[in-house]
Amino acid sequence: MMALDELVAERLTFENDDDAREAFHARRWSDGLPFVFPTEQRVRAMIAGAGRPAAEPIGVVPPRWAEATVENIAINAVMAGCKPEYMPLLIATLQAACDPAFGLYSVQATTHPCAVTMVVSGPVVARLGLNFSHGAFGPGFRANATLGRAVRLVLINVGGGLPGDGDQSTQGNPGKFSYCIAEHEAATPWEPFRVARGFGKGESTVTVFSGEAPHNINDHVCTSAYSTLSVVADVMGHIGHNNAGSIGRGDVLVVLGPEHAHTIASGGLSRRDVQWFLFEHARNALAKVRIRAQYRQAQWPRWLNPENAEALLPIVEAPEDIHVLVAGGPGKHSAFIPTFGNYRSVSRRVEEVG
Repeated sequence: MMALDELVAERLTFENDDDAREAFHARRWSDGLPFVFPTEQRVRAMIAGAGRPAAEPIGVVPPRWAEATVENIAINAVMAGCKPEYMPLLIATLQAACDPAFGLYSVQATTHPCAVTMVVSGPVVARLGLNFSHGAFGPGFRANATLGRAVRLVLINVGGGLPGDGDQSTQGNPGKFSYCIAEHEAATPWEPFRVARGFGKGESTVTVFSGEAPHNINDHVCTSAYSTLSVVADVMGHIGHNNAGSIGRGDVLVVLGPEHAHTIASGGLSRRDVQWFLFEHARNALAKVRIRAQYRQAQWPRWLNPENAEALLPIVEAPEDIHVLVAGGPGKHSAFIPTFGNYRSVSRRVEEVG
C-alpha cells in the first residue's frame, strides 16, 4: 500500500505504483512525464529543507487563485525530483512569480507561448550544482531540470494552469516543462547579474521572466564589439514577438555566450553601454509596426512622432529594460528571449537555510 497526500490534504491510497501513476495522470496532476511519488516521508523531508513551517503561505497562484504553501510546494518538488536543499530557491522563485508586477495571471492564461523563466545568480549556483555552461538551456543537470519542472507543477496543480483550461497558450513552449538557467559568473566581464539588479555580490538571487523560447543569435564572423552587437540587435528587432510595438511595461532578456560577451567587452563597453546600443538599434520603422505588429500607440514613447512613418520604434521603453546575462559554453552563439511584454521581470533574494 502507498499513502499519498493530495494538495487539499485528502489522503489517497493505491494498491501499487502503476495504479498511483495512472490516477495522477487521469486527474491531470502531472506534466505528462514520469514523476516521483510524494509519499509522506518524502514530503516531510522536502519541507525540512525549506526551513519554514509547512502551512506558511508563499503566494497566491492564478488563474485558480489558490494559495501556495510550503507543504504543497514541497509535494510538487518531490514529484519533480528535487532535493530538499533546492527548496529555498524554489520558494524564492514562486514569491517572485506571485508578485503582482510579474503579472502571473496573464502569463498563465494568455494565448502567447511564454513560460516562467528562472535566472539564478550567486553562490547558490555552485552549491546546488546548477548548469551555467555547455547547454545552459538544455538537459543533463538535475538542479536546472527539476527546479524548473517543480515551478511548472505548482503552476499546474496549485494555480490550475492546465493546457486548454487555465493555460490558453496557442502552441505552448518547451520551457513550460522546465525553464531554469544560471549565470556563468566566471565568464562574465561585467558585474554579476544580481549586482546589476541591485543586490549584493555575496547574495544569491533568482529572477523570473515571462520568456518565449530562446531565439538563437549565430555570429561566427564579427570580431568587434559593435559589429557583434549589431547582429544581436538585428535578431531582437524582428516584428513577430510581443515586445515589438507594445512597449511601455515589458522588458526582455539577452543571454550572451561567453565568447560574444568577451568580444563585446574587449571594445571597452560596459553592460550599460550594451543596453544603450541595443536600445538604439533594436528598432522597427513605425510604418512597418503599424501594418505588421500589435498597434498600441498609447504605450509608445512620448518623444515619438506618430506622424513620422520612418520613425524608429524601440522594443522596450528604456535601455535598462534590456537585461544582459552571460551563460553558456564555448562557441559563438547567444540568445534573445522576448517576453509576454506587458509586465516586468521580478527578482528575489534566496533565503539560505542553516
